[in-house]
Amino acid sequence: MSFQYIEPSGLIDRRGGADRMDWKVSQWISPWDGKEEMEAGIVGVPLSRSSISPSAASEAPDAIRSSWRSFTPYDADHDVDLSPMRVRDVGNIRMHTTDIPRCHQNILRGMGELYERTAVYPRFLPLIVGGDHSITSPSVQAFARHHAGKAIGLIQFDTHFDVRNLEDGGPSNGTPIRGLLESGVVQGGHVFQIGIHSFANVLAYRDYVKEQGITFYTMHQVRKEGLSRILSDVLHTLNRSVDLIYVTVDLDVLDLASLPGSPGPSPGGMVSWELFEAVYRLGKEEKVRALDLVCLDPFRDVGMLSVKTAAHVLLSFLSGYKVRLDGGK
Repeated sequence: MSFQYIEPSGLIDRRGGADRMDWKVSQWISPWDGKEEMEAGIVGVPLSRSSISPSAASEAPDAIRSSWRSFTPYDADHDVDLSPMRVRDVGNIRMHTTDIPRCHQNILRGMGELYERTAVYPRFLPLIVGGDHSITSPSVQAFARHHAGKAIGLIQFDTHFDVRNLEDGGPSNGTPIRGLLESGVVQGGHVFQIGIHSFANVLAYRDYVKEQGITFYTMHQVRKEGLSRILSDVLHTLNRSVDLIYVTVDLDVLDLASLPGSPGPSPGGMVSWELFEAVYRLGKEEKVRALDLVCLDPFRDVGMLSVKTAAHVLLSFLSGYKVRLDGGK
């Protein structure tokens, strides 16, 4: 495999267990050779220098890969066997040590390389693993370029609005949605934010979000109305108004007790099973064509709780995607 902006991931333990029948995700997801057709590809984006809070989110892609030995590719909750699906590890986008704009350009170009290489695969779907939330802006830009002329919808699970101004601090994990809006890549009316927390945002940015036509749901609304109902409303609207949907999951949407390993967690967030079910459902949706997972800091983790939760989110989404590929609902 030869890419200019993507390099193989580091040495990852891909062994299985002692029981030959006990097939592990570490054995199922193998490195991509650059040629084999695949339904989904894991792409690491190890960037965290653009995080407002001190963060080691750059270590998340390999931390998640290392956790694969703890999982099997069988989803007992939904009776889905992932093992027949071709999911491959593409590697990591090359990062510059200090130059954040250059890192973002590498993401844009690296994802562009991947989309060009996989354009002949009819059902290819990327799973982008950050890194902090700043990676979403160049990733969605690459997605939009590849699908030129298509209206893009964005579903965001997040504690924060992520619409900080770009003048004061430049592009960061607090600015990806603002960057996408101001560049015209997505329209505010096509952005839906779920899980917004109290005492984690400022009124000025709430006003900006409303001015842009973004629809957001607070954690109070999630608790009162139910995540399933909210997701139904969001999908009903987007399925009528956009051609494709990109999903971004900021893990700080989870409650601090469920995910201690995040630079910006808050109490009162979602519990892990709610997010698992939400991404499983989104995996089944035909218009959902990309997902990123951001803001996991393995250095803040406790007993690998956060790393394993992040891996479970990815696997839950893939479980829904497998149902979609099989023609189910």
